[in-house]
Amino acid sequence: SSSMSLSEAEVQSARGAWEKIYVDAEDNGTTVLVRMFTEHPDTKSYFTHFKGMDSAEEMKQSEQVRGHGKKVFSAINDMVQHLDNPEAFLGIVTPLGKKHATQLKIDPKNFRIICDIILQLMEEKFGGDSKASFENVTNEICTHLNNIYKEEGW
Repeated sequence: SSSMSLSEAEVQSARGAWEKIYVDAEDNGTTVLVRMFTEHPDTKSYFTHFKGMDSAEEMKQSEQVRGHGKKVFSAINDMVQHLDNPEAFLGIVTPLGKKHATQLKIDPKNFRIICDIILQLMEEKFGGDSKASFENVTNEICTHLNNIYKEEGW
């Protein structure tokens, strides 16, 4: 369904929390990916560039990792800007989900992993309230992505 389950107040507090982490999109995006690759090494197999990298330090320096970290954060930023417009939100999430399901064949559980690491980083940097207010958004994103995957036959 296209209905978003977030109230206006929830949208506002989620945006506030997101803005703080998005200021350093490339660095924070990189941190999130490096954590994912380090804690869940199987996720590296989707990225041919990163496969051979074992040290977190090496990954942090990699232009490809940094570029993708920034890309992930930009995509989430687009979603966050459209939380109060379900049609626009789905217009961003749907092609992204389809691409990851059909072309890239990324296991959808990886979206949850990335979201959880973002929440963890928010909590470390800005405290539990930031994390709590953004949790609604990550649930919304993951729910919609999972629905798209189901439609694509996963």
